[in-house]
Amino acid sequence: MKFSHLIEINDPLNPLIDSLTREQLWRGLVMRAEQPLLFVEHLDDCRLSDKSVQSVTRELRYGKVVVKDVVSYLPLLQVRYQVPKQQDIAGSSLIMTIEEPEQEMLFVRFEYEDDAVQRQPAAQAEQEFYDEFRRSAYQEADIDTIRVIRELAADGKLG
Repeated sequence: MKFSHLIEINDPLNPLIDSLTREQLWRGLVMRAEQPLLFVEHLDDCRLSDKSVQSVTRELRYGKVVVKDVVSYLPLLQVRYQVPKQQDIAGSSLIMTIEEPEQEMLFVRFEYEDDAVQRQPAAQAEQEFYDEFRRSAYQEADIDTIRVIRELAADGKLG
């Protein structure tokens, strides 16, 4: 499954929305990677290792399920999550890219891809239903990510 969507961060025509700087948005996206408990409701624990300016390795625990991933950074531009295939989990990726088509007009593009195998035609309709559910869940989670980043910025935690 491949899926992408765009979330507008700053709208110069809407004075009701507090604008974020590119740096604040970047710090928020990095914070989502390195402090995911602030962003992910059902996450029980996260352990970081091999942390550098370019990347961090994480071990996330959701109840009894443990997921390992690597998050890499292109400063002020992109955060890339890579989940290798493990146990019953297919490999997948999420790329969050900051886009600025005009000065101070910021967006974040969220791009998802997974390595799930194609189903037989009889199961195709069921898979399409499941994929649509996942797309909706991803989009809601991403909207929530931006909401949390806005709250952190308003609280002065992003500079």
